[in-house]
Amino acid sequence: DQHRPRLALAALSRRYGEAVQAPRGPLRADLLGNMWAQQWDSIYDLVAPQDVGDIGHDLGELLRAANYDPARIVETAEGFFTSLGFAPLPQTFWKRSMLTRPRDRDVVCHASAWDLDNRDDLRIKMCMRVSATDFVTVHHELGHSFYQRAYSRQPYLYLGSANDGFHEAIGDMVALSVTPDYLVHVGLLDAGQIPDASRDIGLLLRQALEKVPGMAWTVLVDKWRWGVFDGSIPPEAYNRAWHDLRLVYMGVVPPVARGEEDFDPGAKYHIPASTPYARYFLARMLQFQFYQRACEIAGWKGPLHRCSFYGNRDVGARLEAMLAMGRSRPWPDALEAFTGTREMSARAVLDYFAPL
Repeated sequence: DQHRPRLALAALSRRYGEAVQAPRGPLRADLLGNMWAQQWDSIYDLVAPQDVGDIGHDLGELLRAANYDPARIVETAEGFFTSLGFAPLPQTFWKRSMLTRPRDRDVVCHASAWDLDNRDDLRIKMCMRVSATDFVTVHHELGHSFYQRAYSRQPYLYLGSANDGFHEAIGDMVALSVTPDYLVHVGLLDAGQIPDASRDIGLLLRQALEKVPGMAWTVLVDKWRWGVFDGSIPPEAYNRAWHDLRLVYMGVVPPVARGEEDFDPGAKYHIPASTPYARYFLARMLQFQFYQRACEIAGWKGPLHRCSFYGNRDVGARLEAMLAMGRSRPWPDALEAFTGTREMSARAVLDYFAPL
């Protein structure tokens, strides 16, 4: 029990009462603000210390005050990559991407990036709003787009990321660089408005609520899939095994009793679609490893979580060299090309969250 997330337990118990959430023991998954409890940032306001804000909480207000619209958000994200030395996106990107929800048809709004011809028909598909979440998400999605273009000259069999985790990690690495320093560069903050260090706890807590539970979640999804495939999880135990893994890795339980007549794993798209999930676990580590190395190349000296490598052409050149390899070389070669090491490491995750 000592390893249970006590901060969340105490806050949820106060909010909903001990009859709903006991102050000790596992967390009720349905109280965490996400259908699968894979990220907990929705309970930030419940668990954040009093009088501690964070720039991520205020970013939406800054965007609206500066009269941003979805197109300008994407232009700003593109500007991050061009500041590193990447060529601008093709004009067809702006004509063919879907940035807002159409009025004349139903669409899938889940944000995604597309390369239609393996050359230059790059597009993203989103139903954007002027919000902090979508501002960060666009930086992530364009990470896919610039990666796709970088390896587009490779032979057909080498079109793709070095391993499954690289593609997701590149966009997340850039999203980690959406810091107060970066917001000053793009004119959303004045230099004198950069929050002092006392507000860093709020920013780090918000990041941790989104990133850290997700690391456990990305492990258990594929542990369940692999157990099904190798027969160690038989059909008569599909649902029980799913919830056992959720309890072991995340400390969460369903709000009501679930039996084998239920099939809760099927509520996660990647299960019925047979989409491997380990890529997201790899990306959770790699994004911090890439980010830390980018900050080292840029000469950053402060706390890691405050680093922005916006505008650093050395970072851009090293990054583009790695991206251009696609999957033409074993992934340790690609990792070494940017980070200088051939081994994945979670050290940077610990360094990033050390102040928290």
